[in-house]
Amino acid sequence: MATFFLRFVLFAAALVFAASLAIVFTLAVAAWLLRMGWARLTGQPVRPFVTRFRVRDGFDKVWQRGGQASRTPRADSVLAPRRGRADIIDVEPK
Repeated sequence: MATFFLRFVLFAAALVFAASLAIVFTLAVAAWLLRMGWARLTGQPVRPFVTRFRVRDGFDKVWQRGGQASRTPRADSVLAPRRGRADIIDVEPK
């Protein structure tokens, strides 16, 4: 009985996921068609949704930023300054 219930719950979750994907896809297509229709109505050229990127651009940004200061603070700037070794009295060198 437990396996049947587990299968039922997983099947229901899969149906909800598939339905949500279908709704998102339908909304995206509707937005694209609305945008295309508006562009044709106003006489503008219809441009596709395109995001252009080059992987090399990401490496170039990191490479250029490498010489600059880090955005994260260094440990020695956050910690209190250390006291000198003369303050340590309970450790004896061997």
